[in-house]
Amino acid sequence: MSQLPFGISQYTTWPQTFAQDLHLYRRLGIEHIEVCEAKLSAANPHPQLRALRDSGLQVSSVQPRFHSPFPNSLRKRPAAPAERMHRLRESIQLFGAYFPGTTLVVNTGLAPDGDLASAYRTAEREFKKIARFAQRHRVRIALEPLNPVYMNTDTFVCSLAQAVRLMEAVDHAAFGLFLDVWHYWEETAAPALIRRHAKKIFGVHVSDWRRPRAFGDRVLPGAGEIPLVAMLRTIREAGYAGVYTLEIFSDLRLRDSLWKQPARTAAEGQRAFAKIEGKICA
Repeated sequence: MSQLPFGISQYTTWPQTFAQDLHLYRRLGIEHIEVCEAKLSAANPHPQLRALRDSGLQVSSVQPRFHSPFPNSLRKRPAAPAERMHRLRESIQLFGAYFPGTTLVVNTGLAPDGDLASAYRTAEREFKKIARFAQRHRVRIALEPLNPVYMNTDTFVCSLAQAVRLMEAVDHAAFGLFLDVWHYWEETAAPALIRRHAKKIFGVHVSDWRRPRAFGDRVLPGAGEIPLVAMLRTIREAGYAGVYTLEIFSDLRLRDSLWKQPARTAAEGQRAFAKIEGKICA
């Protein structure tokens, strides 16, 4: 029996439809899913969410359609933080109604005109309000620090230490951290921060690193440079008992893109994680 709960993000199988994902994950015996709201119908997501609720899959986390107060590479419009956070509140209400207890993943977007000081104040203010709103709707919010390769496209929180500072400024029980090993694996301060803030870790993303040939170019666990056994053991021993979610980004322009065979990627990712889990839990 698996000792580390395992799930798959719908980003891992991005070329598939929502329905195809549900079918594949159930066939593989996956228990947990990270939902990508972008795969839902914007006009009427309810039939898809009812199908998910009836599928037996547990929703461990959600990638909302709008997940940052400022524009990023995925959502450049609208630009105004108030409007973007209004959209995030709609996602919170939607998923809170169907899957109470789940976690919605956020980051910051880009600081307008490079004004980091002002952008940080805005992010702190908006996330405080979002955390209170999320708690009322029985879900949680998790800030995910991104690798510095995304500092000009998606975020101004580019380290785990920076994410911790913003989390502490928000200072709310419903606002925590989402750890993605691909983003922070080279940070020497990470193990100490993880042990110190283990109770505020709301989720973990797993993949592996090779020098990317595109913004989306990750590899399966064990196929790259990240010392995954040591990193995941640190997270587990710190007290984290949640889901480890396979999240693979790729680029269909790459000849060997993992997105070209999503079903194979999911199955091989599941097996790769099982091998790493065996070493962690031995």
